[in-house]
Amino acid sequence: MSLASIVRYFLRLGSTGFGGPVALAERMHHDLVTERGWIDESRYREGLAFAQLAPGPLAAQLAMYIGWLQAGVAGAIGAGTAFIAPSFVLVIVAAAAYQRAGGLPWVAGALYGAGAAVIALIARSGYRLAVASLRRDALLWGICAANFALVALSRAEHVAAVVASAAIVWRIRGRFPRSISTPTAMAIAVLPVTAPQLAPMFWFFVKSGTVVFGSGLAIVPFLYGGVVEQHHWLNDRQFLDAVAVGLLSPGPIVITVAFMGYLIAGFTGAIVASLGVFLPVLLIVTVAAPHVARIAASRSAKAAVDGAVAAAVGALLGAVVILASRSLTDGLTWTIAVAGLTLVLSTRRVPDVAVLTAAAIVGVVARGTG
Repeated sequence: MSLASIVRYFLRLGSTGFGGPVALAERMHHDLVTERGWIDESRYREGLAFAQLAPGPLAAQLAMYIGWLQAGVAGAIGAGTAFIAPSFVLVIVAAAAYQRAGGLPWVAGALYGAGAAVIALIARSGYRLAVASLRRDALLWGICAANFALVALSRAEHVAAVVASAAIVWRIRGRFPRSISTPTAMAIAVLPVTAPQLAPMFWFFVKSGTVVFGSGLAIVPFLYGGVVEQHHWLNDRQFLDAVAVGLLSPGPIVITVAFMGYLIAGFTGAIVASLGVFLPVLLIVTVAAPHVARIAASRSAKAAVDGAVAAAVGALLGAVVILASRSLTDGLTWTIAVAGLTLVLSTRRVPDVAVLTAAAIVGVVARGTG
């Protein structure tokens, strides 16, 4: 498989792949293992396990690992760039149009309805992730509950809490090798910011990427705490609109950071935010790829990640409480959110795009004709 073939495939997947990280991973398996035979089943499974264990967007990480398998570092860069580029371009176009047309009544109405549906989709993601990841494990449910309360009460996610959660489960069920210790993660969380303007943005989005475990939407509570509550770069409405655009876009859901970056500091801000989230993923893949089989089989790594995922689930559910309290302000938004949640929990056949579109139409009819 040549580098050109890798780039072509991931450009196509990044342009047409909807449904979130699990759906994208399954499509890579179908296309590259079952149909084309470009990689064998065991290597794919090792890559998937590694992407689940390491921090960062799962689908992007898996794409980079597959690229590395075929063409080394150049393959990882080519696959990652090709996979992310189409959704990045679409999000930038959407952000520019959003800034120009945001004051139009029909646009405001559409975003009013879609914002309520976003709450339902985030709640669905948290619920399904909890059921799949925590199972009947009392320790993980306890960590999830503690992080839920912390985020809901403090109105922000704390990286230190994620690290502590990972350390607790590791302490009880396994041990870190000396080369992978909790102080490293803590150092990422407290890097000093001394450079002007764009540097704080970059380091914030780097930290955001370290808490993406289990689902791309796991980044939402940390982003909200920093972008809205701490730095006041965006307001609640803009934040929810950015998440909606991420859900509507093909490719990785965390591309929502490009939309946020654009609203904060234009095209440069979009690049800075995207590099902050995705560049560390590329570095992790290229450094760890030769050791993937050992990492994927590591009981210690699995124990630590279980704790981190439990913390991420709790934070995600806590973010639902925060966002709902800010965004569900009347009977109609509550109705849209409850109806949307009921629909997406009762069936997997309705895509997120359809739910958001229907909610936007309701918003236009109710509020966007003035």
